[in-house]
Amino acid sequence: MANSGHGGDATQQQLWDAIEGRRVGMLELTRSGLHAQPMLAFVERRKNRLWFVARRDTDLVRSIGEGGCSAFVFQDGDLMASVAGALRVVEDRRRMGRYWNATVTAWLPEGLHDPNLTMLCMDCVDAEVWMSGVGLTKFSWELAWPGARPQGLDIGVPRHATLH
Repeated sequence: MANSGHGGDATQQQLWDAIEGRRVGMLELTRSGLHAQPMLAFVERRKNRLWFVARRDTDLVRSIGEGGCSAFVFQDGDLMASVAGALRVVEDRRRMGRYWNATVTAWLPEGLHDPNLTMLCMDCVDAEVWMSGVGLTKFSWELAWPGARPQGLDIGVPRHATLH
């Protein structure tokens, strides 16, 4: 797998670790005109894929068709990222069962056996990753503190990782 930019392999490792730790991000079909939607992501590192459990009756799923360009935007602490790739609908109940947990149940309370559920697979192509040394919490605190003079949010140099 080729990586370019600053710290490609390390950047990719940090990205996957962060997504696996937090899971929540915003998924969009880039050319659909729809707003991004919150989703839980499951990482398949070996194949550079993200998986999502979704409902078939959403505009997002109906708009995918035979596949579509997508972006998963993610933030966890000091790491912010935009992952791009092709999104497709995959009927895979066994995989859905592997990923099913209490968090998914909270998002989809109808349960694992809801016939309206399906899987979305994003074949990741590349990502832009920013890692701030300042920390968003510290920056927010500086803004809120009376008389503080924030120095600006240093989001770092974007790092590019090629994921295919």
